Amino acid sequence: MSPLGLPRLHLRLTDSTNARARELADAGAPHGTLVTAEEQSAGRGRQGRSWSAPAGSALLMSLVLRETGPLLPLAGGVAVCRAVGSQASVKWPNDVVVEQPDGRLAKLAGILVEGRPQDGWAVLGIGVNAAVDLASLPAELAPGGPRPAASLELAPDAIEPLLERLLIELERALGATDSETVAALTSLDALRGRHVEWAQGDGTADGIDGDGRLIVRGPEGTRERLLAGEVRLRR
Repeated sequence: MSPLGLPRLHLRLTDSTNARARELADAGAPHGTLVTAEEQSAGRGRQGRSWSAPAGSALLMSLVLRETGPLLPLAGGVAVCRAVGSQASVKWPNDVVVEQPDGRLAKLAGILVEGRPQDGWAVLGIGVNAAVDLASLPAELAPGGPRPAASLELAPDAIEPLLERLLIELERALGATDSETVAALTSLDALRGRHVEWAQGDGTADGIDGDGRLIVRGPEGTRERLLAGEVRLRR
């Protein structure tokens, strides 16, 4: 099995590293193929949201994976947290966040998994606000905005060493069993104990089960197990 990060395609500007990685996967690129970019013109997150970062300020990467498991987004979150430090935690199912002084969660990194299981590949896309100046972001992403972002506030030349650390942590996380991944999430779970809501109800987040589902305790003591979907913190 090829090591993660080889071969590597680095682009100054692309619409989306995930789009480029999907094309390479479709053409037979080996496991571990890495696409990185200085800037994206059409970066995406879950639910069709855009991913915005000034040029040269974020770690933007996508990996072609030929062997994957059902907890891939969660394993990616564990790897990012380990690479960036103890201040980060995982907001189920695929955001890495930092808690602000007022208790709100600011997004530091996003993870987007796309794939074609019938053809034996998946693409793991990760964007980390490594050197982002928060003042340069749209108002909705600024501190105090409706979707606040966080930044590691690194120098731009620290992005490449961060990528190297992340690839090491991804090797470790992707080699873990599902039970090891869930155990790692226990100490990294940003939602546990918080009041959340979704289209069909609301309750208190109470951990993640062995299948990667969010456990939510309802007001009457009921317990729901949610598949990946739109879950919001209730204000």
